[in-house]
Amino acid sequence: MDAHGIQAMSIGFLIDPEQPMVWRGPMVTQALTQLLNETRWRDVDYLVIDMPPGTGDIQLTLAQQVPVTGAVIVTTPQDIALLDARKGLKMFEKVGIPILGIVENMSIHICSKCGHAEHIFGSGGGDKMAKDYEVEMLGALPLAMAIREQMDGGKPTVEADPEGPATVIYKTIARRVAVKIAEKAKDHTSKFPSIKVMNT
Repeated sequence: MDAHGIQAMSIGFLIDPEQPMVWRGPMVTQALTQLLNETRWRDVDYLVIDMPPGTGDIQLTLAQQVPVTGAVIVTTPQDIALLDARKGLKMFEKVGIPILGIVENMSIHICSKCGHAEHIFGSGGGDKMAKDYEVEMLGALPLAMAIREQMDGGKPTVEADPEGPATVIYKTIARRVAVKIAEKAKDHTSKFPSIKVMNT
């Protein structure tokens, strides 16, 4: 599928909308591999893979079979969500995938009627996690009715409201991720052994 200048592929495009995917690990792994390798991608600058939460077969397959530049951990500020996010972060570290940063979703609720802002899922969880693991906090997105309405209407926020506050946050996160990826592309130190010349 191609929309708003972005190519997308999903198993959801290939099945009936009401058909549940009751698959065991090997079938999911095979589907991921096919989606990656057999999709006719065109001139892709960045391939973003939206992963389910957790540390299962999908994450391990991706880490073992695809040269991943880095992972962005998305969480809400709620303690229970942070537990899963921390496990995901540690798993990517263990398999040698760099953590590009953390995005906090549903960071704050903004009332569409009066504009009152409230931290209904708690506050500061993403910031604390970023500090604990010494990674960058890339941005915090609000829980806003407009974002949901725009997405359900088929017009993402960045296009529907190009100058809006949520768009500014999305663009800031995207820029920060792009910078991190560019830095990784230039850092070849991990790919080569260090060579020391010593007089004997």
